[in-house]
Formats: sequence, C-alpha cells, structure tokens
Amino acid sequence: MSDDPKHRPRKPAVFPMEPETRAVERSQAPGRPPASFSDKVILTPDAEDPFMATTAAIEALDPPEARPRRRRLSFGKVAAGAFAIVLSLAAGLWIDHLVRDLFSRADWLGYAAVGVVAIGTLAFLVVVGRELAGMMQLTAIQKLKSEVTEVTALGNSKAARATTARLVRLLAANPRTAKGRARLAETEGEIIDAPHLLELTERELLAPLDRDARRIILAGSKRVSIVTAVSPRALVDLGYVLYESARMIRAMAELYGGRPGTLGLLRLMRDVIAHLAVTGSIAAGDSLIQQVLGHGLASKLSARLGEGVINGLMTARIGIAAMDLCRPMPFRALKRPGIGDFLADLTPGASRSEGSNGA
Repeated sequence: MSDDPKHRPRKPAVFPMEPETRAVERSQAPGRPPASFSDKVILTPDAEDPFMATTAAIEALDPPEARPRRRRLSFGKVAAGAFAIVLSLAAGLWIDHLVRDLFSRADWLGYAAVGVVAIGTLAFLVVVGRELAGMMQLTAIQKLKSEVTEVTALGNSKAARATTARLVRLLAANPRTAKGRARLAETEGEIIDAPHLLELTERELLAPLDRDARRIILAGSKRVSIVTAVSPRALVDLGYVLYESARMIRAMAELYGGRPGTLGLLRLMRDVIAHLAVTGSIAAGDSLIQQVLGHGLASKLSARLGEGVINGLMTARIGIAAMDLCRPMPFRALKRPGIGDFLADLTPGASRSEGSNGA
C-alpha cells in the first residue's frame, strides 16, 4: 500500500444522531413573533418611476379632442367691420377721383382705367365668393358633426339615414371613399339601428381618409423634425413650423371635404392654436425629452436633435387637433390617433433603447 497521504483510505468515524425527543421539542417551540416592516419598505412614487413616468408623459402629450370656438359678436369685430367699411369707401372715392382725372386728360386713358377697375372688381368678387364658400363649407362640416352626435344620442333611424346621405354627398368627390359609398349603397335599408348605421358609415367612409390623415401628419412631423434639427437659427425654425403647420392643416381640410380659402385657413389655424394653448399642450422642454425618450437615449442626443424631436412632436399634436376640427364625424367606431402612434417613427432609437434597458 502506498504511503502517499492522498491515496491513503479514510478511517471510519462516528457521527452523533440527534435524539428524536429533542427534534420534536424544537419543532413545537414557538416561532418568531410577527413584526411590522412598514418603516423599512420604501415605495417609489409614480412620478419617479421611470416606466410609469414614460407612459404618463406619452399620454400627457395627447391633447383632448379639439372643438371649434364659438363665434360671438364682440366689440372688436364691430370695430373691425366699421373700419373696413370706411377704408372701402375711401378706396372707392380715390378710384373715382383717379378715373375722373384720367378722363380729363384723355378719353382713352379714362376708358382704360374703367376697364382695369372692372376687371379688378370682378376678380375681387370671385375671391370673396370663394372665401365665403370655403367658410360656409367649414361651418357645414362642423354642423354635420354636431348632427351626428345628436342623432347618435337620440337613436332616430330616419335622421341617421339623412345624416349618412349628407356625409356621402360631402365626400362624393373623393375617390378614396368610392368603395365605402358602394358598401353603404348595398346595405341601404338593412340596418335599422341609428348608432350602428353611423358606426358603419364612419368605418366605411372615414377609415381610408383617417389612414391618409395619419400619413400627412407623420410626413409633416418628420420634415419639421429634420429641418429644425439642422437649421442654424431659431427664427428659421419658427417660420418653417408655421409653414408646415399651415400646409398640413390645409391638406387635412381638403382631405375631409373642406375647401378652405385664406380666411378659412386662418380660422382653422386660430382654432388649433387656441385649443393647444387652452389645454397646455404647447409647453414642452428638456424634461419631456427625458421622460418620453428615456434617460439613456436623451443623454446621447445633441441639443439640436432633441429640439428637432420636440418640434416634430409639437407638429404631430397640431395635426391631431386639425384632424379633430376637419373630420365630419367624431371618433366613435374608430380609434383616435395619439402621439404614441407617431413617437416610434419620429424617434426610431427610442424603442430599441427602452428594449435594451428592459432586458
């Protein structure tokens, strides 16, 4: 046998066993009394929870549904109308005096001036007529939306069919609604319940228009985000945001059957800005970037890129408000878009950053 201690066999040993009575006594012994841990547990507030804060910040970016302002007669409007009449009379007297002076110099000059004034007056009347028609069309859309709400609440099937017919006539010139109009014509008289008929009308007529509206909002938001991220001056940012917002609002109105002129566009822009100002949706800063985009991604963003993202989100909110004002039906059967629908496209790295943080 080898003398190497590693290969030497282990000697037998004795292991004492605990008596059975002692084990039973220890199992029957009273355990530790219960204690309160309220003074040792610290709950994280919802505002400081990074996951809940991100969700709350995204939901806070979604303003409530925009509604047009009530048109009221004010002293400012009366004063503006009075001064407009005075200026029109002054312009008329000046033109009359000019034509008389031209006739006194030469007859052909006077007749030329009369012809130019007639052409200018006719063009001016055409412009005024188009502006009034655009304003009346926007008013008709808002009135139609109010009728849809009232008919849904009352449940009058006859009124629902009349409202559906007006919606079909409003969107008859849009080729995107051809399939929906054909579907409604096939089911005419089959649906008696008024809310169900209006929901079917919304799904068939407005679903393709809503998809195009989302694309318009996303395209405008992306352009604003990119341009304001690379522009050298804040004045350029402001000018481009205003230009893109006006362009987006006009496209939204034309998509849903409105034909706003210059005055109608200004009225829509005023309603959108007033809605965002009242709901507090205009305020956005660096803390919003931290909450929505995540601390890890925000720390990697430059200041200009962060401003571009915020301007893009602001443009998306403007587009959603314009969609609320221009849409001839309120959102019932279809889901109203929110900022979360555009966040992943405006910040493609946000989802990857949050996914890596969660992993």
